Amino acid sequence: MSRTIAHLVAIAALMLPSLVRAEPTKLKLSFFTSDRSVAYQAAVKPFVEAINREGKDLLQVEVYLSGTLGKVQKELPQLVLDGGTDIAFIVPGQNPERFKDNAAIELPGLFRDAREATLVHTRLASIAALAGYEDFFVIGAYGTDPETVHSRKSLTTLAGLKGQKIRTNNLTESTGLAVLGALPVVLAFNETTPAISSGTIDGATAPTVQLFDVGIGRLTSNHYLVPTSTAPLALVMSRKAFDRLPDEVKTLVRKYSGEWSAARFIEAYEKLSDDVLNQLRADPRRQVTVPSSADAKAAQAAFSLIRKDWAAASPHNRELLAQAQFELQKLRIDK
Repeated sequence: MSRTIAHLVAIAALMLPSLVRAEPTKLKLSFFTSDRSVAYQAAVKPFVEAINREGKDLLQVEVYLSGTLGKVQKELPQLVLDGGTDIAFIVPGQNPERFKDNAAIELPGLFRDAREATLVHTRLASIAALAGYEDFFVIGAYGTDPETVHSRKSLTTLAGLKGQKIRTNNLTESTGLAVLGALPVVLAFNETTPAISSGTIDGATAPTVQLFDVGIGRLTSNHYLVPTSTAPLALVMSRKAFDRLPDEVKTLVRKYSGEWSAARFIEAYEKLSDDVLNQLRADPRRQVTVPSSADAKAAQAAFSLIRKDWAAASPHNRELLAQAQFELQKLRIDK
């Protein structure tokens, strides 16, 4: 009997390593501002919560907020590729030399809202139509509502933009603002408030819903709701790092990427949009102006010429804009 027991104990000892559950894979995610921001609530939080809930024994994502792992937006894509973080929320407009084709998402006057911009960005990224994403696995590709103009100076007409130094998200948006008479300055979102506070700039373009994320709304009281360009956003990890993950972990990440992530972003973004606009209009200290019919037509005419000029610059641009417009028309028909 003792020999039998000893034999069973020996077998159990040999099997023990295979019975011990491996530690879950852990990934670090860099986010450049607070978890109270709209971008975090709409893009990062749904992904992280879904992964950590379903993959608790397989994969865990730890978020590093407020630039703890990379505060400078334009450095974040390279930080991901260098292994300084596994995942990062990036603003492609800060790296136009890398994400050259994102101008097709940034063109002023192209999209009506975040839904259109997000789904077109998602679908173009999924078919590898946009240069710059080759080295990344794209968890989510998003687009904001068209940005509007917020200034500490009086601003109730297009003419009022003339000579005002206005922060923009990207070079494409700068082209649109310059045509309207402003003096555009490309500046990272989280660097905008200090620039307004110091008087370096007069105001900023920003999606109305994100006006209070980094304090722009605290320093500006004149809100001119002329829709300009969408700001493309993305949640990415290194393609090489993704390919090294165990197959079951890759399957889990894919499940909560792409169209799934886009849908959650749109849902959260739309819920918050009306609340912020109503908050602005209810504040007697603020001047909220919808452009007159004449100003709206003038802006759209100027933006239409910018899109045509961009498409005419190369066959590649023309094809890319046609792809974006094709996806956009499908969305509008489906809606």
